[in-house]
This record gives sequence, C-alpha cells and structure tokens, in this order.
Amino acid sequence: MFNRFLLRVLFAFAMVAALLGSSVARADDIPAEGSLAPAFTLPDQNGKDVRLDSLRGKWVVVYFYPKDDTPGCTKEACKFRDDYAQLSAMGVQVLGISVDETASHAAFAQKYRLPFPLLADRGGAVAKRYGALSDWGVISYARRYTFVVDPQGKIAKVYLKVNTDTHSTEVIADLKRLTGKN
Repeated sequence: MFNRFLLRVLFAFAMVAALLGSSVARADDIPAEGSLAPAFTLPDQNGKDVRLDSLRGKWVVVYFYPKDDTPGCTKEACKFRDDYAQLSAMGVQVLGISVDETASHAAFAQKYRLPFPLLADRGGAVAKRYGALSDWGVISYARRYTFVVDPQGKIAKVYLKVNTDTHSTEVIADLKRLTGKN
C-alpha cells in the first residue's frame, strides 16, 4: 500500500518536472516585427510543397493553430474562409500551419471547404522557429499565433493573443492599415 502511494507521488513529481522542463516559447524566440520571416517549405493538404520565399511580392498571413477539427481551430479557420474573398481581393495569401499530418489537413479542409493551404509541420520545426511550438515531450502542438509577412518577406505584425471569434476581422483591419487599401 505504502509503496504504491510512494510510486504515485514519485510519478507525479516526475510529470511536473517533465512539464516544467518542457520546451515553451520565450519572448526572444518569437520573431520581432521588422525582422525577416523565418523561411520554410512545408507540404499542404494535397502533398504539394509550399515555400514562403515563393510568395515574395505578396502579403502573407501565416497562422499557427493547435489541432485540426477542434472547436477553436475550426472557428478560426472558418472565419478566415468566410473572409477569404476579401483577403484575396487585397492580394493576401493565407497559410494555416499545425503539426498535424497532411491527411488530417485534407479531411479538415474538405469538411469545411477551406480555400487556402493548410501546411503540415510534422515535428514542429517551423513552429519552433516562430516561437509557436509548445512541446511537452509526450505531446506537442502549435500555439495559436499569427504573423503577417509583408511583400519583402519581413514580419509586419505579430499576434500572440488570438480571439478566434474576431481574429480574421482584426487581421483584415490591420492589413488595410499596413497596405493603405480600404
């Protein structure tokens, strides 16, 4: 009885230690506004590679999200979907990134008719370069962070606190201000 209790206590302490020692983003890990956006090449939901560098000359919204087909992530993706015509008319490319696999992205994109690429960051290397990776050892996911990248490839705006109900609208308002397009 005592040994079982002691094992549980030791296990609990080990879990807390693992969590405290886990990789979490620090402010200095997150690229600052005005800095060059970290380059990446990732497969989209159809298996086609998307290179950030190939989008130079366009405004790009790179939004990281935790998991396909979960309530908050679905709400955020669908808001970008609903505003996609307006974003496209402004010359903006939207890219969603999570650590889910391409098959999961394909099902998510099809289910909600998402018109923009969802990129599979298996292993979280890109999320880590953007300070968006939350790695707890056993589980890792992308934090809900968004970066607006200007046509020269520099980060023009960073969002670290995202309200899924209003985020797309907020991004559009900031893009209008940044681009001078109303």
